[in-house]
Amino acid sequence: MRGTKIIGDAGEERAAQFYCESGFEIVARNFRCKHGEIDIIAQKGEILVFAEVKTLPGGDFETLAHELDFRKRRRIIESAKCFLKNHRKYNNNIVRFDAVVVDMPGIAPVYLIENAFSEN
Repeated sequence: MRGTKIIGDAGEERAAQFYCESGFEIVARNFRCKHGEIDIIAQKGEILVFAEVKTLPGGDFETLAHELDFRKRRRIIESAKCFLKNHRKYNNNIVRFDAVVVDMPGIAPVYLIENAFSEN
């Protein structure tokens, strides 16, 4: 389990760097509340991104779909609502839920899926 944590943390660091290089400011990392955790919260202009990072060196898109199942997406959305409730200065932002895939064979080393899911 320790090796998985190290790999995951390294993937999150690369994803955060990717957002910074794309002009985003990292607002929070590993935000936790009773509903779950959000890996990265980033802002660029009026866009506020809640990003789930998946480091999948041996995975594929089927693995990714399994990792981002309905329950996981629901927890992220509820966690985002909790964040917005406690940080009202972001309430007028456009909210986006991204998935960032790191090290999955066959795609870019850091692969962004913008608007990977939504509440509706």
